[in-house]
Amino acid sequence: MLTLKKKHHMELLEKAQEFESRKMSNMSTSDRVEASREAKALILSINEVYKETKDSNLMDVMKRLTEKKKKIEKRLNGVPLV
Repeated sequence: MLTLKKKHHMELLEKAQEFESRKMSNMSTSDRVEASREAKALILSINEVYKETKDSNLMDVMKRLTEKKKKIEKRLNGVPLV
């Protein structure tokens, strides 16, 4: 059971690493929406593991993913006219 959790934990970190290294330029709007949703799912999954382990590395990964997600969403929503 413990090794299964560890394996899932490693898969999450690999997905997060792959997401972080992905290029975000030249994305269509639907690609941005999909990337934003993927980031949200990753962050929530990592957060579940973080609640159990309190591993500071996980918090750092979540912060980086959140930063990238915010950039994507800023581009999606556009700049306010005011």
